[in-house]
Amino acid sequence: MQVFKLCMKIFKRNLPDMMIYMIIFLLIAVVVSFSNQTVSESIYSDERTDVAFFSSENTPLVKGLKQELAKSVNFVDLPDQTEALQDALYFRKVRCIFRIPKGFTEQFLRGENVKIETTTVPDSYSETYVNQKIDRYFNTARLYLDSQKGITQTELVQHLKSDLAQNAPVTLESHQTTGGGKGFTLSDSSYTSFYIIYLAYVLPAILISGIGTIMVVFNRNRDLKRRSFCSSFPAGKFNRQFLLANGVFSLICWVVLLVPCAILDPKNFFTVNAGYMVLNSFVFLLGTVAFSFLIGNLLKNFNAISAACNIFSLGPCFIGGVFISQQYLNSKVLKIASFTPTYLYVLANNRLTNLTRFDYASLAPSLSCMGVELAFAFAFLALALASGKQVASRD
Repeated sequence: MQVFKLCMKIFKRNLPDMMIYMIIFLLIAVVVSFSNQTVSESIYSDERTDVAFFSSENTPLVKGLKQELAKSVNFVDLPDQTEALQDALYFRKVRCIFRIPKGFTEQFLRGENVKIETTTVPDSYSETYVNQKIDRYFNTARLYLDSQKGITQTELVQHLKSDLAQNAPVTLESHQTTGGGKGFTLSDSSYTSFYIIYLAYVLPAILISGIGTIMVVFNRNRDLKRRSFCSSFPAGKFNRQFLLANGVFSLICWVVLLVPCAILDPKNFFTVNAGYMVLNSFVFLLGTVAFSFLIGNLLKNFNAISAACNIFSLGPCFIGGVFISQQYLNSKVLKIASFTPTYLYVLANNRLTNLTRFDYASLAPSLSCMGVELAFAFAFLALALASGKQVASRD
């Protein structure tokens, strides 16, 4: 096992450089994990909008409206002057200005079509959000006026206050898997889903750094290479030990990166969905190993390894859907990305995340992506072997 031991020594010597990527990735993963746990306790809350509210009358109906809006907006005191109000909108001190004209309540009670004067920041969603609150208030009031003749403003406001205080409870439930699987499906925003997808960045960075270093050492040090091939050590055994060393190194990196995910998010990690995603990451690992062999044969010095790590780990992640979700990427960008294994890896994981059935028909799209990833692995391996022969012939 001389060659195997030699490769392990080289890995050990270059371990600090490779560990930089892993440590940074794991630190970010831990921070994201704790932030997800904090955010999950309160996923949604109303956003309060800064508004200015002016009224030419102080009727019970208007008071009730202002009390209702106070639940979801912040009232900002401003002088009722045109220039001051324009400045407030321009500098975003307020998002909306509402003005109730004189006689509004009386006209509304008579059933006339009246409107509140509204001034908002251009293209602001705040107007729609607050107007929904206002429309709900007056539409409910209109129902009471139509159904209960002679109702007073005070009684009307009391009914509105009671009705609008009701909120419908919303419960999110996980769907139990079918088709022979146990556990529960992953949610779109599960920590495990994000973690496994981000392996598409850290795995190439570590493996290109490690395997590329080994290849450069053997290709650059001609004396070492010639001594190995001139010895009585069989070439086949040499290659087997060489591949075994790189395979062991790659598997160790893969397992070490998966263990934190299992510890930080066991509920989602030990599911059928995550199991197939882990399988997909293993297929991606094979392609990354083959690609690292190819890059290692093409590189001529150690300085180029760092550049290759950044280019071939970051580049496909930006266009393949790791850092930016594929649904937000331009179609032309996705067409270019489709020629990379990273795109297929992310696409398969996105499909696996939402599966609730695990029969062949449901898994076929994801399995086809894995098949193409394997094809990339064989193509990279063939290119690596061909380039290796050229390097050997030059020596």
